[in-house]
This record gives sequence, C-alpha cells and structure tokens, in this order.
Amino acid sequence: MEKRFHHNDPLGLAYKAYLDGNAQAYFTLHSDMFDDDEVPVSYFFREYADMPEIEKCALRNAYGKVLDVGAGSGSHSLYLQEKGYDLTALDISPLACEVMDSRGVRSVVCQDFFLYSGQRFDTLLFLMNGIGLIESCGNFPSFFASASKLLSEGGCIILDSSDLLYLFEEDDGSFVVPLTDAYYGEVSFRVSCDTYISDAFNWVYVDFQTLSDAATIAGFTCELLQEGEHYDYVARLRKK
Repeated sequence: MEKRFHHNDPLGLAYKAYLDGNAQAYFTLHSDMFDDDEVPVSYFFREYADMPEIEKCALRNAYGKVLDVGAGSGSHSLYLQEKGYDLTALDISPLACEVMDSRGVRSVVCQDFFLYSGQRFDTLLFLMNGIGLIESCGNFPSFFASASKLLSEGGCIILDSSDLLYLFEEDDGSFVVPLTDAYYGEVSFRVSCDTYISDAFNWVYVDFQTLSDAATIAGFTCELLQEGEHYDYVARLRKK
C-alpha cells in the first residue's frame, strides 16, 4: 500500500495542480459509508452551462451583496462576479484562496465561516452541500447564530444538500435506517491527493424536513426552491 503523508489541505493541492496544468488531476474521498471515490478536479472548474440545475437555480436566486461560503475553486463566485454582483468568496483553505485569486476573483477571504465577521450580506450562498460544514445537526444553533450576524435586513441563505436516505433503500422500496444516536446524514471523510491525506473530518447531508425543522426553531423560514433528480434540493431561508 502506498505510504501517505498528512497534509492539512489536500483538496487545495488538487485545485492547485489542475490550475498549474494537470488536466487529469483528481482527489479521492474516503469514508466508511461509501466506496473510495476518485473525483476529477476539472468538475470544480466548470462553467455555468455545465453546472447541475439546482446550482443554476441557487445562482439565479442570489441577489445584492453575496458571500459565497466554501467557495472552493471559485467557479460560482466568478459567475456571479461576471454578472455584476458585489461578491466575496470565503474559504478556509489557503490554497483554494490562492487559486481563486489567480482565477480573478476580486474579493477573497481565507477564514472559517464561524469566525468571519465585519460585513453584512444580502445572500449567504452554500453550494455543493456547503451546509455540510456544520458537521452535525447538533450544530444548527451555532450555524444560524453565525448566519444572523452576517445577514442584512431581509437577507437570505441559499443552500443545496442531499438526503442520504437512498443509501438505506431495500429491494421492496422501503427504507431501513440503522438505529443509532447520530443522524443518518452525518459522515466522516478523509481527502487524499497524490501521496497526501487529510485528517478525518465530519460532514453532514441534511434532508429538507430536518433543515426546515431546524430553521423554524432558529426563527427562520425555509422554502424549497427546486428538487434535483436524486434526493437533492436547493432551499432559501430567511429570518422571520
């Protein structure tokens, strides 16, 4: 087995490799819930025309001053910037921020969402299951508290996610979810690129009803904007 070395930002390494000319660059997602998944980095550099419909829906519904949270390689940010939006791209990965800067995103902030402050925005955008950064459903209160500090009056959160219920579908069409204390959408991942691998980190995929319930408790409305073809959706949340 190939020896792997710890790295804090293998996903950023993959973005950088692609930007530097390696068109075949990829990273691998490792999880106990899924088979190892080799992901081509080119997917993260796609144009608007190649984005899934729920992402297009999310981008169409963004307005005003926008914070793209977990902006990654910057493809969503660049699209909105080119459309004339006042756009700030936020990511915790230093290498991803370098890539976005190189690609021409004008306002890039390297910061943890939960620590970021100083401005207010009309739209907080969390795409490609960006809500996963809360790590578990138990962290919804912290998420909504942080979002409230960043939202302008009348502002909204737009996010997409997926319901992992399909993983537990039986042959007869019923669903059998294991009885555990954890929500079934909570997953632990590691990311590797070349000979480097990250520490394990937690991520969560949230079904719409669970999201809606958490939003209601936090004093937000939750509107389903569009459903995808495979248990995915995009939602808009506003403070009541």
